[in-house]
Amino acid sequence: QVQLVESGGGLVQAGGSLRLSCLSSGGTFSGYVMGWFRQAPGKEREFVSTISWNGATDYAESVKGRFTISRDNTKNTVYLQMTSLKPEDTAVYYCAASRGAWPESAPARYDYWGQGTQVTVSS
Repeated sequence: QVQLVESGGGLVQAGGSLRLSCLSSGGTFSGYVMGWFRQAPGKEREFVSTISWNGATDYAESVKGRFTISRDNTKNTVYLQMTSLKPEDTAVYYCAASRGAWPESAPARYDYWGQGTQVTVSS
């Protein structure tokens, strides 16, 4: 059973940066497509970014050029570097793992989820 634990969230001013981390355990990390999603209050969970086992990436249009996803298969960790943060980026951010093919942006195609980490961007 794969377990995912996110960290790195917090409160930041608009224009600032944060780096989220997601540590995976219990499975073969390099075999999974990894993704980041977010959910703001009253809204559905939305795709942010995804990365293949060998580093191919894809992003939602709203974060392109500001967020960077990466992974370290030796550390079983996926990262999300967020820069130029905006108040509309405020949400709970979730890490997820998929046994499917990359790219994958649909939450339903992800098999394992972390508990989420709160990111709050003040204006």
